[in-house]
Amino acid sequence: MSKRLLLAAAALAVVASPARSETLAEAVRAAAISSPVLAAARARQEARTELPEQARALGRLTAASEAGAGYDRFYGGSNTAGAVAVDMPIWTGGRVRSAVRAASADAAAGAQALRDVEASVLVEVVAAYAELLLQQQSVAIAGAQITLLERQVAEAEARFRLGTGTQTDVMQLRAQREGATATEQSARAALAAAEAQYRALVGRSPGRLEQPAAALPGLPSSAMAARERAAQSNPGVAAAASDEQAARARVEQARSEGAPSLGFGGSYGYGYAFGSRDGALRAASAGFTVRLPLLTGGLVASRVRAAAADARAAGFDHDAAEREAVRTADTAWANAAAARARVDAGERAVAAATRALEGVRAEYSLGLRSTLDILIADQSLRGAQLSLAGARSDLLVNQAALLRATGALDASIFG
Repeated sequence: MSKRLLLAAAALAVVASPARSETLAEAVRAAAISSPVLAAARARQEARTELPEQARALGRLTAASEAGAGYDRFYGGSNTAGAVAVDMPIWTGGRVRSAVRAASADAAAGAQALRDVEASVLVEVVAAYAELLLQQQSVAIAGAQITLLERQVAEAEARFRLGTGTQTDVMQLRAQREGATATEQSARAALAAAEAQYRALVGRSPGRLEQPAAALPGLPSSAMAARERAAQSNPGVAAAASDEQAARARVEQARSEGAPSLGFGGSYGYGYAFGSRDGALRAASAGFTVRLPLLTGGLVASRVRAAAADARAAGFDHDAAEREAVRTADTAWANAAAARARVDAGERAVAAATRALEGVRAEYSLGLRSTLDILIADQSLRGAQLSLAGARSDLLVNQAALLRATGALDASIFG
């Protein structure tokens, strides 16, 4: 077997070896576990989930202890002192309640942002999987074409030696073979780049990839259903809604700064002096504290106006996020529908080109077709195969984009 045939066989083995097959679901699970982008987003969300607890702490009992030691000239010696103080807010004018509402909304917005980050990573993984699968198929198709051309060159050379063929036939086939070799090298370079992208996203080297199902689960049934789901379930829209709730809560929080507050406080302390006047001193106190802002220099009113403006802006952002989600869903639906049509057309084209090549080969064996006819038919088949592989890759990516736009893309749908 020639060196070219060996290379072609190796390329086909890389794509066809069942021992190293890998599914899209496996790639998604690996990326969900190993992605540093997802890990960082999850850690940030863990920090956000603590915000409501921090806000609630503003209305709870607190205690602190203090101790000190020093030298007092009046007593002519050193002294020590220690005390424990407690403070319990009773009425805060709504400060704690509004702070908790704002913090809870912030945490909810963070949860939706985490969903969007996960969906973004999954779209990238699906795109990397689709691209790598396409390049693996491209290398296999190029290798198969080289194998065919090697056989055709050998047959043309044999015909030429027997006087039934021409030197032109041989040169045409050799030129075609070298062109196919150049195409294969380009495909291998693209394959290496796709493998590098796959490793970066999934966290491991790929094996042979399996062709996913024709449709991902959870797709909307119509363009109108896609719009409705995007407006209701898109994580960006949900995050914007939570941001609006947080902004409205901060308006109330700003107003509460001008409200009265009531608290209870107490302390107990003990001190001792060493020197010419040795002695111990104990002290305890307890009482209620009322705070009523009288004049704030316009600070509270200004903060209320600023918070109200932020709340209006957050409402506009919510509307903008909904419009963008619907636009993205419309675009993804159109792209997925177009890719689906190209897949159907590509499958018919491959079937027709396969039958045409078989017919031309049969007619060539009977002397009814020329070498050029075989080359044209073979080139048509390889082109149809590549076109079909590209359409399937686009369909997979566009379906993932549609699921992301409608808020349905997460690792669980892949199984």
